[in-house]
Amino acid sequence: MFKGPRDLNQLDLTKFSGHKDEVNCVAFSSDFQFVVTGSDDQRVRVFNSKTGEMVCKLKGHTGAIKSVAVSPDSKYFASGSYDKTIRLWRTRDAELVHELLGHSKSVEIVVFSSEGEYETDVVNVGHSKSVEIVVFSSEGEYLASGSWDRTAILWDKERGVPVRIFVGHEGLVQSVAFSPDGRWLATGSWDFTVRLWTLNSPDGVDKVTVLEGHKGNIHAVVFSKDGMLASGSWDKTVRLWNPRTGHALHVLKGHEGWVQALAFSPDGIYVASAGDDESVRVWDVAEGTCINVLEGRTDVAQHCAFTPGGALIASGAWGTTLTLT
Repeated sequence: MFKGPRDLNQLDLTKFSGHKDEVNCVAFSSDFQFVVTGSDDQRVRVFNSKTGEMVCKLKGHTGAIKSVAVSPDSKYFASGSYDKTIRLWRTRDAELVHELLGHSKSVEIVVFSSEGEYETDVVNVGHSKSVEIVVFSSEGEYLASGSWDRTAILWDKERGVPVRIFVGHEGLVQSVAFSPDGRWLATGSWDFTVRLWTLNSPDGVDKVTVLEGHKGNIHAVVFSKDGMLASGSWDKTVRLWNPRTGHALHVLKGHEGWVQALAFSPDGIYVASAGDDESVRVWDVAEGTCINVLEGRTDVAQHCAFTPGGALIASGAWGTTLTLT
């Protein structure tokens, strides 16, 4: 962990051991009290982030775990797997709530919407048809997933059923993100594009804006609290977008390897990018310039996140041991 974007002096280091194969993914609770990991060993593990002690080990998937996510209220966490399924777990007792079925190939990414943003409604289309759409609301919580089947799916967490299926990418969907105002779902694909899907279309028809410019697979997309969109690619760049216009504001260059993960600071002033070039870079959003670089540690270049207080957390997840700094 590091004090802030301009101060990358290491404060502490914690290792989480137990997986018997490569660790593919990591997710933090909103208060950073626990961390969830997924591995090629087909297991999901939950650790106390302060002590490194394993809280529970979850079985059920029959394929490698490709993605994990924790709900904003920390009451649930989800896991997506090579076995084509998503499992929704309850945090307090580690019980399986739903097994989500709908993808035809490996699930690469799963994320939760912000708490209390969406609910479903049924509207009439024409004279006889009705469709279920997503509208802005103070109730409800949803999941989104992306898959090798080139689709993204919006799921109703309470019922464990798909609400919408987003079709259009020409490559696998490896990253998804909800905008904070509930207006869009962003998807990043191996077709080199980012797509912005309108979630509250009144006629139930998918409206999409295609963002082009990257020259490699899109591995990460994330929104700031103010609605700016960032995308990270295997073309070694990060792009900052205005989702309302679809224009790229900055192209951030400096990584010498694939960009694997992104995170905005709580105030939206900075964005951090983790790459497989053994570095984590912190960028000034307004200026589009790199203000700090953490490099030289292969185990801190796969994931990054900011705590609510603005401290930067970086972690590695390719060995059998997760390292959190």
